[in-house]
Amino acid sequence: MRQIKHHNRGEFRIESNRTLRNPHWAAGATSESKEMLVHDRSLAVAMAAKTRTVPCGGEIRVVHTPTGEVIFRKHNDCGCARHG
Repeated sequence: MRQIKHHNRGEFRIESNRTLRNPHWAAGATSESKEMLVHDRSLAVAMAAKTRTVPCGGEIRVVHTPTGEVIFRKHNDCGCARHG
């Protein structure tokens, strides 16, 4: 699991039941993960908004880890004909 330390205000987890893929994550970091910890709320939401799941069609969430509250949620609609 990767960690991006930006501020020590709390922890936010970007998660999915499928593999997360984001071309903007740090070079050399593995992109084969189902969750990532981020220490800044706005950074976590921005990163989740630009993230896709592999295979497409999964859901991506940002969870405030101390409370378990889902603060952002998106469905990765890839537009594939095979997914409806």
